[in-house]
Amino acid sequence: MNNHYYNAEDLGKFSSISEYQKPLADKFFAWYGEVFAEGKLSAREKSLIALAVAHAVQCPYCIDAYSGDAFEKGWSEEQMMEAVHVAGAIKGGAVLVHGVQMMNKVKQIAM
Repeated sequence: MNNHYYNAEDLGKFSSISEYQKPLADKFFAWYGEVFAEGKLSAREKSLIALAVAHAVQCPYCIDAYSGDAFEKGWSEEQMMEAVHVAGAIKGGAVLVHGVQMMNKVKQIAM
């Protein structure tokens, strides 16, 4: 018995989300496929972006999927880690910039 929320095996069950609502799942998977198709950005570039976003949103399933995908598409370990650092910097900056909201509120209360 696994005593945690995320089970690696569940990633392989992703397509089963159509079990309870096939029309919406079909639309999602069609859209998802289009998003990751070659376009103005290559599928390879999109894979690295997805890896960084996966870390920013902290989705272990996405991290597993896009770590493998990005590596298979030729990104090096160093490039992948740099993308993770970019995601971390953006997420950290987002936290800090919201400190301005706290500062504004405290200044308003203190007046």
